[in-house]
Amino acid sequence: MENHGPVLPHGLSPSNQALTRVTLLGCCGLLLALFLFTATLLVFIAQEQNLSAEQHHRLDIDKALQTLASSTGTTLKDYALWGDAYQNLHLKVDLDWAFTRQNFGPTLYRDLGFDAVFVIDAQGATTYALVAGQLAAVDARAWLGQRLDALVEQARQTPAGNPVSRYVSIGGTPALVAADVLSPGNDPQVRADTGPQSVVIFVARLNPPRLLAMGQGLEIQQLQVAPAGPATDLPRLALPDGAGFLQWQPAQPGHQLLVLVMPLLLLVGLLVGVLAAFLLRRTALAAQVMDQQMQALQSGRAALAASEARFRDVAEVASDWIWEVDAKLRLTYLSERFQVVTGLSRDATLGQPLDALLSSEQGTLSQWLAAPDRPARAVLQCTYQDGSRQPRICRLAMRALPEGGLRGTASDITEEVMARRRIEYLSQHDTLTGLANRTRMQEFLEGKLLVSPPLQEPLLMLSIDLDRFKPVNDLLGHGAGDQVLHEVSQRLCRCLRSQDLVARVGGDEFVLVVPGHVTQVEIEGLCRRVIEHIDAPFYVAGHEVFISASIGIARAPADAIQADELLRLADIALYEAKAAGRSTWRFYAVQMNARIVERRRLEQDLRQAIDQGQLQLQFLPRYRLADRRLVGAEALVRWQHPRHGLLGPEVFVPIAEDSGLILPLSNWVLQAACQAALDWPQALPVAVKVSSAEFQRAKLVARVKAALDRSGLAPERLELELTDKLLLDDRRQVLDIMRGLKSLGVRLLMDDFGTGYWGLQHLQSLPLDGLKIDRSFVAGLTGDTAGRSIIQAIIDLGHALSLRVVAEGAQSLEQFEALRDMGCDEVQGLSLAEPLTGEVLGRQLAELAGGWRSMR
Repeated sequence: MENHGPVLPHGLSPSNQALTRVTLLGCCGLLLALFLFTATLLVFIAQEQNLSAEQHHRLDIDKALQTLASSTGTTLKDYALWGDAYQNLHLKVDLDWAFTRQNFGPTLYRDLGFDAVFVIDAQGATTYALVAGQLAAVDARAWLGQRLDALVEQARQTPAGNPVSRYVSIGGTPALVAADVLSPGNDPQVRADTGPQSVVIFVARLNPPRLLAMGQGLEIQQLQVAPAGPATDLPRLALPDGAGFLQWQPAQPGHQLLVLVMPLLLLVGLLVGVLAAFLLRRTALAAQVMDQQMQALQSGRAALAASEARFRDVAEVASDWIWEVDAKLRLTYLSERFQVVTGLSRDATLGQPLDALLSSEQGTLSQWLAAPDRPARAVLQCTYQDGSRQPRICRLAMRALPEGGLRGTASDITEEVMARRRIEYLSQHDTLTGLANRTRMQEFLEGKLLVSPPLQEPLLMLSIDLDRFKPVNDLLGHGAGDQVLHEVSQRLCRCLRSQDLVARVGGDEFVLVVPGHVTQVEIEGLCRRVIEHIDAPFYVAGHEVFISASIGIARAPADAIQADELLRLADIALYEAKAAGRSTWRFYAVQMNARIVERRRLEQDLRQAIDQGQLQLQFLPRYRLADRRLVGAEALVRWQHPRHGLLGPEVFVPIAEDSGLILPLSNWVLQAACQAALDWPQALPVAVKVSSAEFQRAKLVARVKAALDRSGLAPERLELELTDKLLLDDRRQVLDIMRGLKSLGVRLLMDDFGTGYWGLQHLQSLPLDGLKIDRSFVAGLTGDTAGRSIIQAIIDLGHALSLRVVAEGAQSLEQFEALRDMGCDEVQGLSLAEPLTGEVLGRQLAELAGGWRSMR
């Protein structure tokens, strides 16, 4: 016999023992390295979280200081441009008006939080001082320090309405000091003094209560002024202008992470160590079994041959678990993997018929296997129930055995099949609402039209578009809009039968397909029911939201028998419903298609109208109520169409906005209006409306500047009337564009004030020169007390903000007199003067010298 060396304990050969030792050392080293890496990474993450929290606090405090400076500047601007303040604190000092009547008194301290207010006259003397809400005989220099002179001089060198500010230290307490010159603003009733201007100063100290309140709002602990001396471990933020430092108690989210995670990490390390010991033991046992198998293989070549045949068969198919059945299809072998994958008992399953475990869509497995045309090697998809009684899907691969019976593998493909079904579902349905999408709707519609001939089985299609839905997204966000769309889909489903189809085919567009005989009364009842359901309020994010719906109706076979054509006709009817005032429905009619064709023809004609000189301007005069003199005119564009005659802007401007022609149309109006005004004998301003569709996307500032440069018109003679719809866009960008227009020198008027999205917060922040009262308010002036009160409030509000107030649409002498008595500045109306061409307006200016024409 050959000498195989000494026999080691537990039956291990030298090679297996060495393998076990290497495995032990490798596993221990790997676990130790992994634990140290994880602990180091955790400490690094904790430090990064602490640094990130401190940086976040710095940014929050800096932003809060900027907000304080911005709000202080805005408030100071409002008071500095107040015509009454100019009269009572610059031209003269009226303590009764300023303090007793609280126009410039305690409310600045009590409500707005300004610790001190000073007015410095032209000689540098403090003419008015308010400290802690009380009158004080104190000199501003003694209270604020000698740096006041530089601040006052800087304020006088800066245009009115542009406050300057800086931080100073008052008795060790930092304070924000803002200054601006007193100015009459745009108040036409106040005559400006030509001498040096008085300066008003607002002081807001960063005292402990204010800093604590600021810190609470930012969720920052113990925000306070840093004491003088060496820096501590607390984070610090330097104030501008060397006014000192702020410090706060830093948050330590990283420490909390360590406290929470480190014990868990230690526990996981312990468990992994125990598991590693268990695996090492199993490795030793496996080595022992391997030695025993080797001995068994050497002594039994017949058993080795059978094992090799079995493993060759297994290698031919990919498997999760292996099975064998005898000639009667009873399970005779199941691999150990069977119990892990299926959760079923291996011992309890052996001996059972294959049909008791697996089933197929083709019938029982025994019937399928007995089929004469079944291939020797086959793959079949089957289903079974796992140990939790949940359905599972597997792919069965098999081959016949020479001695009878079958051998094969079973691969679990449940997740693969579910994913494929999910993809098929998503390709047919809208992910937000769960409704059918356009593809599914098209297939459903085509199937109904092909399977059931329309003459025998009519079909109804409703195209639905939501009205007033865009403001929901713009004002409340797309999340709120998604909630509304989901609720709309549920309401639509409640309006229909089970055999009907609801589909979402666009952002806020839905289609209802109703097969079967439906009478006219039933159709109108369905439309009424849909509109009533959608008109009901939606409650989203604490807001009550109201929208409505417009419906277009097309029928097969009455209108069309092709799916695409039916959709097109329903959309045409929907367009008519929206044009009819929305929240209604319209049936498709042949003349609707003619109107669509005419609209497209007008769009094509409008593209050539500018180049062919078909556009013309008329001017609606505007008069000042105080002396009845002509003070300006509004440009109105008309289209001299070759076939339809003279068309007003209400006909073609909406077409221009929808088709993208609004930009060349607006450029023509701007250039023509500026050129016409340049030829007038008097230097009166000309007003031009600006569409919200062109406000942001059309480089408005550059276009206005180009029109002024080409015409040579003085910028202050051009007034741009802005609509409220532009506020639905990015308001920061809107404000930047308005400031750019103001930098050119043009004037900005708010059109149709009170009827849309304009609000008081916008008036305070937007650089406007005036506002126009909508004609709907003026129409109810003489017969409605409430209407008169609204107009009076708008006039008072405009004057308080130093804005010029213009009333449009005045129609009678009583309205003119009432507007004049209420203090309205200017008025325009068709009864006062019809729109005139530029030449006619110029001749009347020369003949009448600006006087008011007599009413017709």
